[in-house]
Amino acid sequence: MKFPYQINSIEQYHQDYQRSIEDPEGFWSEIASHFTWKSNWNSVIGGNFSEGKSTWFEGAKLNITENCIDRHLTEKGDQNAIVFEPNNPNEETQYLTYSDLHKRVNEFAHVLDQHGIKKGDRVCLYMGMIPELAIAVLACARIGAIHSVIFGGFSAQSISDRVNDAQANCIITCDAAYRGPKTIPLKSVIDDALESCTSVKKVFVYNRVNESVNMEADRDFWWDQEIEIVHNLGLHDFPAIAMDAEDPLFILYTSGSTGKPKGVVHSCAGYMVWSHYTFVNVFQYKENQIHFCTADIGWITGHSYIVYGPLSSGATTLMFEGIPTWPDAGRFWEIADKHQVDILYTAPTAIRSLMGCGLSPLEGKSLTSLKVLGTVGEPINEEAWNWYYQHIGHNKLPIVDTWWQTETGGIMISNLAGVTPAKSTYATYPLPRNIAAIDG
Repeated sequence: MKFPYQINSIEQYHQDYQRSIEDPEGFWSEIASHFTWKSNWNSVIGGNFSEGKSTWFEGAKLNITENCIDRHLTEKGDQNAIVFEPNNPNEETQYLTYSDLHKRVNEFAHVLDQHGIKKGDRVCLYMGMIPELAIAVLACARIGAIHSVIFGGFSAQSISDRVNDAQANCIITCDAAYRGPKTIPLKSVIDDALESCTSVKKVFVYNRVNESVNMEADRDFWWDQEIEIVHNLGLHDFPAIAMDAEDPLFILYTSGSTGKPKGVVHSCAGYMVWSHYTFVNVFQYKENQIHFCTADIGWITGHSYIVYGPLSSGATTLMFEGIPTWPDAGRFWEIADKHQVDILYTAPTAIRSLMGCGLSPLEGKSLTSLKVLGTVGEPINEEAWNWYYQHIGHNKLPIVDTWWQTETGGIMISNLAGVTPAKSTYATYPLPRNIAAIDG
């Protein structure tokens, strides 16, 4: 897939930025024309921005999974869509091609459909960082159900708050999850949470750890057994449900550090275009590159830059189940070399933690495949930026310092890798259509 809207020079950045301000309808219409739509839009931008009521591509119909999977099958069916690196480095890596992903998403879409989950239903996911989480997210999107991923470290009370707020009727979880040297008992936490949730009628459980768990009759179902039923019924492709551009795609709850967690809703079309556009431009993604975002899909970074941004671009996205310091602090660098990673996107917190481990974990790691580094999550301090640049980027790789929020769904301010200027600790320029101003 070629990206005629990928910015390749500082001059083009200024030209595209100016056009996005002066002619936003024309600018975004041209970019959106490269996606697959079931029907076209009446207007690109609507609503009232000053009141926080904006609409994008109103009147259009689409399904985001056709843009993340189906449209790549002809040319990229045999290319890896997801590379899964397990928590245990001795466990075998999994590779899912775009054809594999298409098959497995369709299968699980049928499972949900067979159990009466339909367009508009809310489905909460509480899982480890395994391919089945991405598959479940995409299966929900394919049938039009609204997914809400809950970070796998949250408590039963936190889950209950989110499930009750969303009025979810379905939960997808695992028996347990690996995290470094520990296992997290996900299903038992779900059982505790559901004691105060009345809306949930179905729970699907993926067996990851072979942990003994309670299974309640007529409510709890094993993932693999349900897939086998779908096979026996001879069900294969699941036609992607037509979604209105402004239909909700997912709900993601903020951490709730200021009180009750707040559910942020992102709709289908605007989110799709923005997560894709920012991915190909900020990281300067090139054909056949491997993108390694170290975030969890329980956060917005994982939604946008593990799942939707890379897959809508036909990229290979690497999912890592574990933590950066287990079994030792060289794990990220080992993964980068093993899979010849091109783009590494991680958090300043992780960088500072790895800095504290010294340079010995880098011994024997070449990191020569890396072309772009990125940071996300909070501002990066100068010492961490310089360490990242010197020891991981070999004093030559661009670092994209990305500023954005759960509410924006994608990167808002950042340098574009190797194209626009970078400066340590500065996010630098706004992306097209964004106007950055200092208030006060």
